[in-house]
Amino acid sequence: MRASRRALLAAGAGLVASRAGRAQAVWPGGRPIQVIVPFPPGGGTDVNIRAMLPHFERHLPGASFIVVNRPGAGGEIGYTAMADAAPDGYTIGTVITPSLQTITIERRPRYRLDDFVFLGTVVEDPSGFHVAPDSPFRSVADIVAAARAEPGTIPVGTAGIGSDDHLLMIALERAANIKLNHIPFAGQAPTVTALLGGHIRIASMNMGESMGLIRDGRVRAIASAGVTRFPLTPEVPTFREAGYAIDTRVVRSLVVPAGTPEPIRARLSAMLAATMHDAAWIAEAVRLDIPLRWLDAEATRALVHREAEALRRLWADQPWRDQ
Repeated sequence: MRASRRALLAAGAGLVASRAGRAQAVWPGGRPIQVIVPFPPGGGTDVNIRAMLPHFERHLPGASFIVVNRPGAGGEIGYTAMADAAPDGYTIGTVITPSLQTITIERRPRYRLDDFVFLGTVVEDPSGFHVAPDSPFRSVADIVAAARAEPGTIPVGTAGIGSDDHLLMIALERAANIKLNHIPFAGQAPTVTALLGGHIRIASMNMGESMGLIRDGRVRAIASAGVTRFPLTPEVPTFREAGYAIDTRVVRSLVVPAGTPEPIRARLSAMLAATMHDAAWIAEAVRLDIPLRWLDAEATRALVHREAEALRRLWADQPWRDQ
């Protein structure tokens, strides 16, 4: 399938080149720019991107944007749609670290990391352990002690195999020399339902996406990953404070298909940078509990490939599909 797609792109290269000047002259007019989100509507990534679109339009005059949700297979369907899209500036994709990389390691998808050109990073959201309000677990030490007393019996829910939530669980197992019981779900919503219903004892979820639940008292955060405490929950300690130097997180970045003309990439990158430095967008992100982090195109590419190499080493030592 990949060879066929690549062959078609190569065959059409001359036609694309001959039209490049005209296309760039009128872009971004003519039709909306679609932004592919590889997850269902209503999730954290979807809410984040939809909130950004009016700001994109202000910083790219003449452009309009629409969100296209392409969920399935933990993001693989959406990532493949991004890679297959015409490189004409009318498709932007949202990619998530680590799922973008873990899929290429644990499976044989129809996309590669080199199928994308990175525009920049917009969000960094640390992973964290959460429990029900009445849980006897009050600290990481409590969880570690219980796991040592009952190896492999404490159920931990995550948003899926190979997600940052899952990798957090594996990191604690390795650091504390314990064994937990992994229960994967298709996203945060069913994980929370299982936690509140007593079907799991711990929910591994991103801190930013859990803010509403924490604020409403529906869940209690035990610890967050990262070097420092999460700014939105300064009262919640880190795993590092408990003696475990764990740094797992989700990073959201924007991409275009490889082959997108450089002038178009430059304008999209400038649009994204202007949005990320826009006081109006920053204020809205604070209101929505979106933990912003700006990295430019080159820094984003370096981060994605650095994380991919670290994940390949982890897979060689401890394949997470076996956990």
